[in-house]
Amino acid sequence: MSNRRAFMKQLGVAATAAGTVGSRAAGTTQESAEGDADGGTEAGPEFDYPWQFSSRRSAVMVKNGMVATSHPLAAQVGVQTLRDGGNAADAAVATALMLNLVEPQMTSIGGDMFALTHFDGEYKALNGSGRAPEAADIETYRERTDETEDGEPVVPQEGGLPVTVPGALDGFCQLIKRYGNFELADHLQPAIEYARDGFPISEYVAAQQEAAAPRVRQFEGFAETFLVDGEPPHAEQVFANPAFADSLERIASEGIETFYGGDLGAEVVEVVQNHDGVLELSDLAAHESTWDDPISTEYRGTEVLEHPPNAQGVVALQALNIVENFDIPVDPTDPERLHHLIEAMKIAFADAYEYVSDPEVVDVPLDTMLSPEYGARRATEIGSEVGAYEPRAGEASDTVYLAVVDGDGNAVSLINSGYSPFGSGLVVGGFPLQNRGVSFSLDPDDANALEPRKRPYHTLIPAMLAEDGEFRASFGVMGGDMQPQGHVQVVANLIDSGLNPQAALDAPRFRFIEERDVTLETSRISDETVENLRSRGHEVIPESEYFEPDVGHYGGGQLIYRNEDGTLIGGSEPRRDGQAIGF
Repeated sequence: MSNRRAFMKQLGVAATAAGTVGSRAAGTTQESAEGDADGGTEAGPEFDYPWQFSSRRSAVMVKNGMVATSHPLAAQVGVQTLRDGGNAADAAVATALMLNLVEPQMTSIGGDMFALTHFDGEYKALNGSGRAPEAADIETYRERTDETEDGEPVVPQEGGLPVTVPGALDGFCQLIKRYGNFELADHLQPAIEYARDGFPISEYVAAQQEAAAPRVRQFEGFAETFLVDGEPPHAEQVFANPAFADSLERIASEGIETFYGGDLGAEVVEVVQNHDGVLELSDLAAHESTWDDPISTEYRGTEVLEHPPNAQGVVALQALNIVENFDIPVDPTDPERLHHLIEAMKIAFADAYEYVSDPEVVDVPLDTMLSPEYGARRATEIGSEVGAYEPRAGEASDTVYLAVVDGDGNAVSLINSGYSPFGSGLVVGGFPLQNRGVSFSLDPDDANALEPRKRPYHTLIPAMLAEDGEFRASFGVMGGDMQPQGHVQVVANLIDSGLNPQAALDAPRFRFIEERDVTLETSRISDETVENLRSRGHEVIPESEYFEPDVGHYGGGQLIYRNEDGTLIGGSEPRRDGQAIGF
């Protein structure tokens, strides 16, 4: 690691919140507390929940085990699992299942998962993503969709057509079957208890659900499960999901077979087919997760490991190979640094959208894309102004990420998602079904064209760091195509700026959108920097515009670093509800 720690004192990452954006009216509290004319209540003051907030956290340091994720209840379940004798795999699965309950707009057992693992010095990549149904073909989907983009049919966001086989539950099972100390049924219990007893809705979750509900509220299962008196639950409100508790209890007693070919799976298929989808019970029964080797590159002496395709980890690695050819400034808000990182991301995204797909179906030229020589050649395309290429990044999507490291140095980097907020909008047994099928193209000449039993281009990417083969960090940044952008920025913050794990997550970020459009956290980046980037040809979208009318975001990162002495140093995303905790 670069020894440039003194820069932290200059960064000044703490700042006032950017305002009340995307939340219910300021001052929302329990519905039973009726306010008087002055806004007060007999129950106490009405609190403001802007959900955009800045961090004054210090890095967390422990020896025996740590969990970092986006919701405090999930983090605590993971740490308790470690205390009870579980290892990193056990804690990761228990944490993920709890996240399925407390952040259902972000994730679901009806979605997909990916993980990188480090056990006994070995690094592996677990692909828990599902495939298109056997009956999925371009002609059928074109006939059944009214959705278009540039006049051409595309897979719709809602309903049954975008539902691919959910791979997450099998992925969780395979992770603990290979490495865990406990059974899946053990890890289901905390989520079952909280689903029955209820839990308070946190401020970020409340904002996300309020923004997401209008898109999917027409679906009966969604409204019955996630709306209270016709509205999303607000911050502070205690919310229970007994239907989800019932589903988890069925899985605990019957095994995941009830989902993959059994009675629960039959319920999933019935709902999908009733909404014009083509999923069959045989598609669920045929599903299997796969184990692969991570892909990696070396960035200024540190190895960065990512998940291979069909995931987009190659985007982050290719961008880092390009950036390594420049001596970027230490300050994460320096316009020269931002310009080079943004341009590198554009090049990497352009290649990814042309080549990345299911490697079992499409030949993905990884050797070329990960070659330092190729990175050096593409770096010559970056000048002082915006390049001529016009790539794109996808829309914001919703995901949960968690990092776990146990006292023995075993580690899991895991990410789980239903893709869009509440996925397809279809809800079965208290959980949403993903809409990952929207990532398929209905153009037969596209590398990511829809085909039966094919996995789509996937945004989910967990990551790790190593030095000379020794594990150093488990980290990730959730959020659709923000994920590789977040990875590159966090790695640069750690290595080029020498920021500790928490400060590396605190630092202001950019998010490339498409062509020349990029948004910055302008509440914490100077006007001079913004004007400099605009003079280079970047169309800078201010933070306030990016967050309206929907709840936009700059990703959600978690990071646990293990130093040479075995001390675990953790950081958690300041823009979200979660925490890094350990013992």
